[in-house]
Amino acid sequence: MPDETVPVGSERRVLTAPNLITTVRLLCIPVFVWLLFGLDAPAAAALLLAFLGATDWVDGWVARRYDQVSELGKAFDPAVDRLLLIVGVVSIIVVGAVPLWFGLVVVVREVLLSIWVVGLLAAGGARMDVTFIGKTGTLLLMVAFPAFLAASDDRLPSWVTDVLTWVAWGTGLPGLVCSLIAFAGYVPRGLESLRSGRGGAAPST
Repeated sequence: MPDETVPVGSERRVLTAPNLITTVRLLCIPVFVWLLFGLDAPAAAALLLAFLGATDWVDGWVARRYDQVSELGKAFDPAVDRLLLIVGVVSIIVVGAVPLWFGLVVVVREVLLSIWVVGLLAAGGARMDVTFIGKTGTLLLMVAFPAFLAASDDRLPSWVTDVLTWVAWGTGLPGLVCSLIAFAGYVPRGLESLRSGRGGAAPST
């Protein structure tokens, strides 16, 4: 007899529409790399990267709208976001479409944060939810980097590349600030999650 105390929207589910959407976004990462390096089509690669960044909210909206929030999704979605950002930024650095200092700051921040989160989980810490300012920073950067990449395509009209450059800096600088603020906040929240995880309670967010 099924346990009637478990709600229909149980967070233990794995096969959900939001997780499927996140999986599709994950599978598109190699396509982005192929477009950029295999076909030498920076504008097309930038368009795909922008699409993947713009649809980041879709899985979360579907999860909340249709009561399909899951523990897997809470960890899977930000992990894919982070992988997408790292692969995208490193690729864009390699082709020289973004200032090196800007790209390196973003990559180092993402790598250090990944190590921090994995280390906390390995030490018994509770999983931390992504903060609003962290999500905002990621979204802005996922606009900035495709704009940097598309602006590097000399097959586009000069006025288009000029506009894209303005968009890149206009979203990139605020996005970088937001991501660094979020990164600083993960330090005390991580220590709290470690205490909460070892004490059997969920960390505050």
